[in-house]
Order: sequence, then C-alpha cells, then structure tokens
Amino acid sequence: MKGGGVIGIGVDIIEIRRMREALECWGTRFRDRVFAPVEWRYCESRPAPWRHYAARFALKEAVAKAFGTGIGAEIGWLDIETLRTESGAPVVKLVGRARAMAARRGVNRILASLAHGHEYAIAQAILIGKESSI
Repeated sequence: MKGGGVIGIGVDIIEIRRMREALECWGTRFRDRVFAPVEWRYCESRPAPWRHYAARFALKEAVAKAFGTGIGAEIGWLDIETLRTESGAPVVKLVGRARAMAARRGVNRILASLAHGHEYAIAQAILIGKESSI
C-alpha cells in the first residue's frame, strides 16, 4: 500500500436506546466523562442528539479496538475525539495517551466511518502507518 499499511482495524455497534438512557440517567456527568466539548456541542445541535452521541461513542470504541487496547488504562474516552470535515465526513483527533500511543506505533492516519439509524449506531476505524503489522 503506497504511503503506509494497515496497523489495526476496529469496529463497534451500539444500541441507541442505551445511549439515550445513559444521557437521561447521568446527564452532563456522563457526557463530560466520555465526550469532548467539541463533540457534545455538535451532538446537542442536532435533532435526537443521542443518535449522534451513540455514533461517536462507537467510533471511540472502534479506534481503541484498532489499537488493540479497548478503552481503559492505556486509552481513555477523552483521548479520542470525533470531528467533521466541511463535507461532514468524520475525522478522528487523538490527544493525550492515544496520541502518544499512535506515535509509538507509527500511526499517521486514521480512516473512520460511522452511521446511525433509529436503533443502532456503528463505526469502523482503520489505523494506517508507515508499514503494515498484519
């Protein structure tokens, strides 16, 4: 692959109902522990914000799975942010521990895709680096 190889792939699916319940039960306490201000400002600007939160939650999980760690001691919720291009395509921004891990592993790009319907949100992340590790 010109410009780099696949370092990791992750996917996640979430029931939107569960995200809505978490937001209703825990409110801003949950939101602020899982989502960066740029993410929650976007989600709250949309109709049915829980759908957008669910998609971003799934993308954070997918990125962490692509690293092979999951969310936990090595990568936290706020170490992965979902931004958007002008066209609306998702862009992953790594900060903190995730950014440091990406540098150690030679990740120089993350391809991301997310989708949501009425019941489920799904996301996929592909880590691209200088050379393939699979």
